Amino acid sequence: MTPAARIQTAIEILDAIAAAAREGGAPADAIFAEAMRARRYAGSKDRRAIRSHVYDAIRAVRSAPVSGRAAMLALADPQPELAALFDGSPYGPAPIAADEPRAETGLAAQALIDLFDPLVGDGEYGAMLTRAPLDLRANRIKAEGADFATLFPEGEAIPGAPDGWRLPPETPAIQHPAYAEGRFEVQDAASQFASAALDAALGQPIVDLCAGGGGKTLAIASLTGNDADILACDTNRARLQQLAPRAERAGATRIETRLLNPGQETDMLADWRGRAARVFVDAPCSGSGTWRRSPELRWRLTPARLERHRADQAKLLDIAADLVAPGGKLLYAVCSIITREGRAQVDDFLNRHPGWTADAGYLPDGIGRAAGAGFLLTPAHDHSDGFFLARLTSPC
Repeated sequence: MTPAARIQTAIEILDAIAAAAREGGAPADAIFAEAMRARRYAGSKDRRAIRSHVYDAIRAVRSAPVSGRAAMLALADPQPELAALFDGSPYGPAPIAADEPRAETGLAAQALIDLFDPLVGDGEYGAMLTRAPLDLRANRIKAEGADFATLFPEGEAIPGAPDGWRLPPETPAIQHPAYAEGRFEVQDAASQFASAALDAALGQPIVDLCAGGGGKTLAIASLTGNDADILACDTNRARLQQLAPRAERAGATRIETRLLNPGQETDMLADWRGRAARVFVDAPCSGSGTWRRSPELRWRLTPARLERHRADQAKLLDIAADLVAPGGKLLYAVCSIITREGRAQVDDFLNRHPGWTADAGYLPDGIGRAAGAGFLLTPAHDHSDGFFLARLTSPC
């Protein structure tokens, strides 16, 4: 493909990504992969270049553009070498007209920025759209462990995460035989901190209420040395089905999965009512803390979607509270930097549940900042995904 043809392909993919963002369709990575399958003539260099154009444009443009061309023009305006590729050549984009619409650049729409937690200042915006590193977590269940310094000498330890190791972005770590052996998992530092903050102990009955594919379930199993009974739940069958093979690879043999029907969670968990020593609620959210990895999420968030997330979070917290044994703990976590999903959500929970208290001092020194009854992690301050977490203790 010519450089100009790569630009035109990026424009077409951006059209599809913008439409999906407005309509709640497939994520950008899935759209890109499908577009490349339809263009099998594109070589590996072509795919890398097109991907770079697509994601550079997504990071540059603050909200869903009117067209993929408007997004690429916003990227091309300050880059003469890129603008020169709009040359009208075969398979390339048409020449640029001065009065063509350009997408607005910036971190996000101001109405969205106004929702950020007060701890997120202007100086942190740049870090929120940089490419994220690849973080790994050693699996304690495997006797041989993961000697990261030997396996990946190009990396470094993650401060505050004893099982963590950080690699450059897009390192093909999962192609290493040690991954197939279950000696490590890919997991961002913030998720590692949250899993450890649950403070699970050997022999405890534990519920992961929103287990998804099981990343944090496996982290909890590792931290407890495969010596705790863990119930992993979700309402998404496809995601929950990913856990069994991952658990087998990790040697985590004490995980039970349970698919829940939406709206029937309380009845389907009646046998765990008041029994769990620890309950983890990694609730669905805006994903505003993960823009480094999924920058198109800025294009997807609407007031209606945010309110749906908030309602789901409150419902899940109430369901979880019913499962916690007297004196047990509930860990609420969202990969969000939005006040309504973080400190405000926990304040509302504490008002609804008299006698519950918020814990303190459960994060490593220097990690996170106090945000109401919980803690906020951000890419700039903590070199991790943006994350809010709060550990709550039930009355005895």
